[in-house]
Amino acid sequence: MRGQDDVVRHERWVMLATLALLQVVTIVTGFYAVDNDLTLSALTKQPPPAETAPPEVPVVTAGPVLAGLAARPGDGPLPSKGTLTRRLTDALGDQALGSRVGAVVIDTSTGERVFAHDPDTGITPASTTKVVTSVAALASLGPDTRLATRVVQGATPGAIVLVGGGDPLLAGPKAKPTRYPAQASIATLAARTAAALKRQGTTRVTLSYDTSLYTGPDTGPGWKPGYIPDGHVAPVHALAIDEGRANPDQNQPRVADPSRHAADAFAALLKKRGIKVAGPVKPGQAQAGAAELAKVESAPVYALVEHALTYSDNDLSEALARHVAIKEGQPASFAGVARAIPQVLRRLGAGDGIQVYDGSGLSTRNRISAAAMAGLIALSTSPDQPALNTVASGMPVAGFSGTLGNGRRFVGPDSKDQVGLVRAKTGTLNNVNTLAGLTTSKDGRVLAFAFMADRVPVYAEPVLDRLAAIVARA
Repeated sequence: MRGQDDVVRHERWVMLATLALLQVVTIVTGFYAVDNDLTLSALTKQPPPAETAPPEVPVVTAGPVLAGLAARPGDGPLPSKGTLTRRLTDALGDQALGSRVGAVVIDTSTGERVFAHDPDTGITPASTTKVVTSVAALASLGPDTRLATRVVQGATPGAIVLVGGGDPLLAGPKAKPTRYPAQASIATLAARTAAALKRQGTTRVTLSYDTSLYTGPDTGPGWKPGYIPDGHVAPVHALAIDEGRANPDQNQPRVADPSRHAADAFAALLKKRGIKVAGPVKPGQAQAGAAELAKVESAPVYALVEHALTYSDNDLSEALARHVAIKEGQPASFAGVARAIPQVLRRLGAGDGIQVYDGSGLSTRNRISAAAMAGLIALSTSPDQPALNTVASGMPVAGFSGTLGNGRRFVGPDSKDQVGLVRAKTGTLNNVNTLAGLTTSKDGRVLAFAFMADRVPVYAEPVLDRLAAIVARA
């Protein structure tokens, strides 16, 4: 219910207003989840992102965490700019960051820029692009919107059409149930469809599938040929199950035609429910106003955003971007995304310094300045923008969740003391490392930061962790 969704978001904002970066229950109880980072790295120069064995659980005492909760964000003085500038400037001199680095730190309460280094240069953002996509989705679609997959009557008696609604998390018949967010299921859709058909006295149908919600190419500009074979993303279709995975538990392989794969699975599920599908399953298009037989709906957008940010989900981020394009009156294509997202950001007063060609950040053509990224994160914490607060709650917690909980982040001697005290989105492509998020100063100021480098010669993630840790100690 909508009222329940509002309560959930209100509770989430209370937590953010207290610290804006912790999942307290996770830290105090020591709960730990091992997640795969689906961003990319140069295999010859940077270690692959996915872990093959569970990392060690970092040891964190509750003392510093609970001490941080005692201060209200905004109370206390700003960090000393001189000290912070000196420490960050020294760390930015690390050769691992390469020759182009943007860095910005902002006090979220006042919007004051606490530190800046090359703040306005457009830098390849990699998966920190998902912050931009998430803000646009929440602002344009609204937090409570759900994505529907439907089955409607076809043009002739006994014909039905499976209509893709752009929900890549639609669970296939082999998928394991998830606790959060709750996923729509193609098995549920088949059961509801079979029941509706039997009420009509129909047990034999022809089936077509409609993917017309999306238009244009199914791979993005600036995408490298290996992205799909390597399992980092599926071709972008309006109808898919398990994000186009042949096996829902494995990133590889991704199927060549996600829509046909989903429709075939649906046909098999209908058969199990006593509905025979005659003839071949083929593409088609539903008639305008066709009677609906059944539908299933995704989790609300705020929950989808949290999932996309925590797990750096490329497929879901592309879907959210397409829905933004549709809502903004643009084609549901990569070209439409490139126009629609800046359109939304301009309404928020945050469009400068952002140029995107996809929703996931896989495109090497994307350019975002550190100032724009840090400003957007600061905006997401504002009590004046409650619809955006999920961006802050969705970012991974250092050493504990998502792409910061993979056993490789915040493990160095200069950053491990800040485990649990930084919440940030990662970004990794060949020769690109970025980190943008939130932390609190020792005096309780909530600070937004963005550290972005796109000419890194070596593995630079430890340096980014060190930079975030310096801000957290300020």
